[in-house]
Formats: sequence, C-alpha cells, structure tokens
Amino acid sequence: MSLNSTPRSDRIHIGIFGKRNAGKSSIINAITGQSLAIVSAFKGTTTDPVYKAMELLPLGPVMIIDTPGIDDMGELGEKRIEKAYDVLNKTDIALLVADGTHEISEEDREIISAFKDKKLPYIIIMNKCDEAENRYAVEKGIWVSAKTGENIHELKEAIAKLVPNEDMTLKIIGDKLKPNDTVVLVIPIDKAAPKGRLILPQQQTIRDILEAGAVALVTRDTELKTTLENMAGPPKMVITDSQAFNYVKTVVPEDVLLTSFSILFARYKGDLAENIRAVKAIEDLNDGDKVLIAEGCTHHRQCDDIGTVKIPRWLKSHIDKDIDYEFCSGTEFPKDLKPYKAVIHCGGCMLNEKEMKHRIAVCREQGVPVTNYGIFIAYTQGILERSLRVFPEFDI
Repeated sequence: MSLNSTPRSDRIHIGIFGKRNAGKSSIINAITGQSLAIVSAFKGTTTDPVYKAMELLPLGPVMIIDTPGIDDMGELGEKRIEKAYDVLNKTDIALLVADGTHEISEEDREIISAFKDKKLPYIIIMNKCDEAENRYAVEKGIWVSAKTGENIHELKEAIAKLVPNEDMTLKIIGDKLKPNDTVVLVIPIDKAAPKGRLILPQQQTIRDILEAGAVALVTRDTELKTTLENMAGPPKMVITDSQAFNYVKTVVPEDVLLTSFSILFARYKGDLAENIRAVKAIEDLNDGDKVLIAEGCTHHRQCDDIGTVKIPRWLKSHIDKDIDYEFCSGTEFPKDLKPYKAVIHCGGCMLNEKEMKHRIAVCREQGVPVTNYGIFIAYTQGILERSLRVFPEFDI
C-alpha cells in the first residue's frame, strides 16, 4: 500500500441494506457507474457482506458494503440476516433500498428502527420508480430508478450531505508536534514484518508527522542507539513498535518522550482512557479465568506471534496465573463477553473508528474491562506512566 492511498479503515463506510431483489446491487452499480455488484433476478445473490473500496464523487474515498437480503429465509437465511445487521456496527452512512412497486415492508421498518437506534444518518431509496404506480411520500426517502438512471445524481448528492461532520482535528500524533520537531520511529524488521513494506500504523504515523511539518526519522531497533548518538540533539519523541519497548526504554534518555504505535491508535480511534483504566484489571485475574485476545485483522501466525504467544507469556510472567485464553481475529467479535474476565485488543488499525468504538462499547456494557496491546505491554514492563507522558491530559 502506498502512502498516498486511503486505507480501508479511514474510508467512509456506506452500508447498503434491503430485501432480496429490491435492487441493492443495481443501485450500487448505478451510483458508482461501474458493474461492481452481481445483478440477478434470482433472490439471494448476495449471501455475505461484500466490501468494495472505491472513489465515489462527490464524497471521495468510500467503502461500499453490499449486504445479504434482510428477508432471507431458513436457518442459513437467519445467519445471513444477522450478518447484515452486524454491518451496522461499522457503518457511517446507511442506505435502505426498497422496492418502489410495493409498500414499505415490515423488514424495511425493522432495519430503519435499527438505523435510528444506532443514530446512523440514512436514506430510504425507493427503487424502480419507473415501474411504480404511485410515488408516495417517504420520510428521508428518494425515488430513483437504477434501470433508467432517474434521480441517481440526486441520490449521490444526498449521500454526500450525510457525511458525518465530526471533529477532524484529532491526529495520530501531529497535534503534539511543532514544525521541524524530529520524531524517531523504531521499526523492527524481523520474520513477522511484511516483505517490502511497512505495516499500516507505521505508514499512517509517518504521514501524520510529515503533515505536521515535523521530521520523521526511521530506524530499526538494532540501529537505534547509534542513530540517537549521531543526532545533533535529542529528538522530540521516540515512537516504537510495542514489542520492542523492553529494549528501547533502556536506550532512549528519560527526558525524551517515548510511546508506541499501538498506544497512539488507542487514542486515535479507540478509547485511551478506558484502555488505561482497564489494564489494571489483569491484577485481579486468577487461575482458570478466561481472557479474550482480539485482533482486527487476519494474518499468518508466526512461531512467536504477539497475540497467541507473546502476550500470554508476558501476562504469565507478570501475574504467574494459569489463564484460559481464547482468540478472535478479523471481522469476528463475540457478542457475549460475559465468560471473559478481560479483553486485550490490538490497536485496530484495520478497523474503522466506528467498529473499534463499538467493540469497546460492547465490553463496557457487559462489564468486561478491555485494554490495548501497547498499553498492556507498557504496563507489564513497568513503563506505562512514561509511555503516556506524551498525553498529559490522560490520568493513569
């Protein structure tokens, strides 16, 4: 992935919902001007949520999510409907496609209610207006025809007006920097590092530093000591891969700010205050307690994988308890968290802010403390306070 491309996690997520054969795929093709979605007269062509990253004018980079029909049938159909509703947890803008040749259905009304419960901006797209006998008034509705193109331009303009007008001033780290500050980024290159590229948090942090007018100096942990010695003066701060904390803390002078990519992302798209508070819950764990280790992406597990190997090892070293671990990754996240005494989550770089905050909210609602990889590692290695000095507004 190049530095100037927009990652999936930073795109506006537009969820397309509706009954089978309402024309969801046809609407997607119409608003994008491309044949991105399979169109068929056979009901239930879309059986799982399908994600399509693209540019949609006048919005810009978006993630279109085509979902299964909300009226699917049978045991398998119920699971597909559940997956469609799960998409709401990562949706920024919701579009309901309804068949304009019929009245609004009960299934349509139920998902509109879900939009409202989630406080999502939404539009009801009354499709097949070219076949409808009566274009009746629909709250937040627009009559269109994917077949003839009628009102498709107006629909795109209406979608653009629903872009969440949130405070976009929060940066990964740029708000803590002044022009010409120097930031040293410590990026170990080991067998777990992807060949030929940097991982997403590293890319995005470098970009954020450059946009702040500061200087990003990148080095491996093995060259860090020499790098700092060769600098004319100390850097403003050092940002490291959390797994290198134990070594990096011995090399970076105490008066230089030190934190990690994972901690930066806890503030950027999660809930840093909640993660800080929750990490202390590991002190109350006992033999046989269940801990969920969750990751937002799927990747090839290495022999010394951070989630399945290193974190359990560090926790065992810290509290010397025999913990029962369970693991989840990618789009899967348990709805029932009551069996767990704690959740330790990755930085969530592959999740959008909506989904990351949803996961934290689910933990909070069920009374399960949730912390973040970087905060967990800093805490168990005795440098949490130091790693948070860059954010003095947060209490530990």
